[in-house]
Amino acid sequence: MPEDLNWAIGGEAGDGIDSTGKIFAQALSRAGRHVFTSKDFASRIRGGYTAYKVRTSVDRVESVVDRLDILIALTERTIHENEDELHDDSVVIYDGERSTMQDVEVPGDAIALEVPLKRLAEDAGGAIMLNVVALGAACEVTNFPIENLDESLQKRFGDKGEAIVENNKEAARMGQEYVQEEYDHDFGYDVETTDEDYVLLNGDEAIGMGAIAAGCRFYAGYPITPATDVMEYLTGRIDQFGGKVVQAEDELSAINMALGAARAGARSMTATSGPGIDLMTETFGLVATSETPLVICDVMRSGPSTGMPTKQEQGDLNMTLYGGHGEIPRFVVAPTTISECFWKTVEAFNLAEKYQTPVFLVSDLALAVTEQTFSPETFDMDEVEVDRGNVVDEEDIDAYLDEQGRFQAHFPAADGVSPRAFPGTADGAHMTTGLEHDELGRRTEDTEVRIEQVDKRQRKVETAREQEEFDYREYGDPDADTLIISWGSNEGAMREGLSFLEEEGYDIRFISVPYIFPRPDLTEEVEAAEEVIVVECNATGQFADVIEHDVLERVERVNKYNGVRFKADELATEIKETLDGDTSTQEVEAE
Repeated sequence: MPEDLNWAIGGEAGDGIDSTGKIFAQALSRAGRHVFTSKDFASRIRGGYTAYKVRTSVDRVESVVDRLDILIALTERTIHENEDELHDDSVVIYDGERSTMQDVEVPGDAIALEVPLKRLAEDAGGAIMLNVVALGAACEVTNFPIENLDESLQKRFGDKGEAIVENNKEAARMGQEYVQEEYDHDFGYDVETTDEDYVLLNGDEAIGMGAIAAGCRFYAGYPITPATDVMEYLTGRIDQFGGKVVQAEDELSAINMALGAARAGARSMTATSGPGIDLMTETFGLVATSETPLVICDVMRSGPSTGMPTKQEQGDLNMTLYGGHGEIPRFVVAPTTISECFWKTVEAFNLAEKYQTPVFLVSDLALAVTEQTFSPETFDMDEVEVDRGNVVDEEDIDAYLDEQGRFQAHFPAADGVSPRAFPGTADGAHMTTGLEHDELGRRTEDTEVRIEQVDKRQRKVETAREQEEFDYREYGDPDADTLIISWGSNEGAMREGLSFLEEEGYDIRFISVPYIFPRPDLTEEVEAAEEVIVVECNATGQFADVIEHDVLERVERVNKYNGVRFKADELATEIKETLDGDTSTQEVEAE
């Protein structure tokens, strides 16, 4: 059997695909196995193809691959959507008694496993449990101890009463027993369990957890795919730490509420996706001009306009780098892994307050909805450091008062970072406006003051370059002639893709960049390579453009923009074809 197992369930939106997949993923993780999930779902409540894929191994997995071992097909379309990933030993579980599935043909030499899912579910207490019957069947096929499902079923249905939990456990066992009795077959799978203890979470949850750990105490947002889970995670949890979540009437209101809370001294945050970023842009300029620390999370999806709300893309990079009228100092931080979503969120809050400027925390749908296993030590709260920056109190505020005893909230400091006084600080009363202002925050059109304040705000970025480590991570062969550069969620697929390339004799140096602005200077790295390829999920190669601007050299591009994330083996193939010169421009075709 392969070292990893690739399992999927597919059907129509509204069929409980997501909850079923999560139950199985949690059961695997609690059985001491690593898990990496992938979701494909339509932007509607009911109807439209949706799927949940789980890749699992006793070793760490960081990507999906083009192979399916077990497929639970609730619709005929599910088989058609996944037939290219099926192989001779694949097992397709479906309900042949349903009228829509009676003429199903399983492609190739894959094993067709007809299980009366609905009938067995009704015998266990209700047809709604047919997905759980399928999980029981999958446990038997893979030799996965069904007891591992029990805890996941308890967590999923515990609030509905113990009778519901027991009915679901019975449904799972009926699926298992049916396969035992009706199919005398060794399917060749044996899912090993271990004593390891893992937590399972997705990128949005990691951002929410990082926000709480960083001391965020106010969140305002408006529901939008795929950023909503940040708000969902914080709701009910942030209250335990004295915080508050507000669902605003729209994205413009959300950022203005967050701005107000930040002005009041609270660590504050909002999260949205591309259309919401568009609406927030005007206030973004006010945040920067008023020198208010604020974290704005952009969980990217396919655009422009409404685009494909439930599909993957990295198309907002230019917006986060250059969006807004006038010249606005900012930081753009882009986590490249789910665990880094936690740590970069903490860092984003520190950067915002240290330099009194807005910080874009840029994630994407692939990170947001993917669930992955981690050891609890990955999120060691004792390692979290909170830096609130140049905050002054009654004891040291005298140094920042002018000759008339007025607090200079926008003092033109040499490093660009003015003193900050929270409301209620004695002698710290001041005003701030979105109009250009002097050191006291009073509006002005004086040309010299204008230059002084613009230069002061821009100096923050240069100060940060000197004081912070905006570095990259490196994998592969540091002396290789081929350099691959990526950003965002592509890191996992590329890291696993390296193993495929190495097996075929390709020496690769891989650099993953989590800082978009300020960002590391890659001039020396590019000059040392004979071939440079930038990998990203957009059509125009936005990060490749940035690299070319920085290093003044052309780079090759591997772009994918069909709404589906990179897979490790697929990405390795695209890079190999680029290096072998099979095509001048690599664009991954729609699947």
